[in-house]
Amino acid sequence: QVQLVESGGGLVQAGGSLRLSCAASGGVLSRYAMGWFHQAPGKEREFVAAITWSGGGTYYADSVKGRFTISRDNAKKTVYLQMNSLKPEDTAVYYCAANRVGVPSGSRLYNWREYDYWGQGTQVTVSS
Repeated sequence: QVQLVESGGGLVQAGGSLRLSCAASGGVLSRYAMGWFHQAPGKEREFVAAITWSGGGTYYADSVKGRFTISRDNAKKTVYLQMNSLKPEDTAVYYCAANRVGVPSGSRLYNWREYDYWGQGTQVTVSS
């Protein structure tokens, strides 16, 4: 069983930056692909970014390409999401998730329902 804990959220002005971290315990993180999703009030959970087990593949939603960077340190069992040039529409609860498929493809990569373990989420608020 994998436990995930997110941190690093907060309040930031538009154009600012935040770095989210997701610390894992209870499993072998290096075997799993990892993803970040966000959910705004009244909306469905949406894909933000994902990274394969080795870090060799990274994937992003069109809305964050060029602004967000996902990375991982398997030795530290931690996944990161560097968020730059933040916009008010980025405001949401951000969740990290683990996928038992190390190199997922298609819906297995982008669909939140295909992920197996979840953190509790961290709030990101971007003011205009």
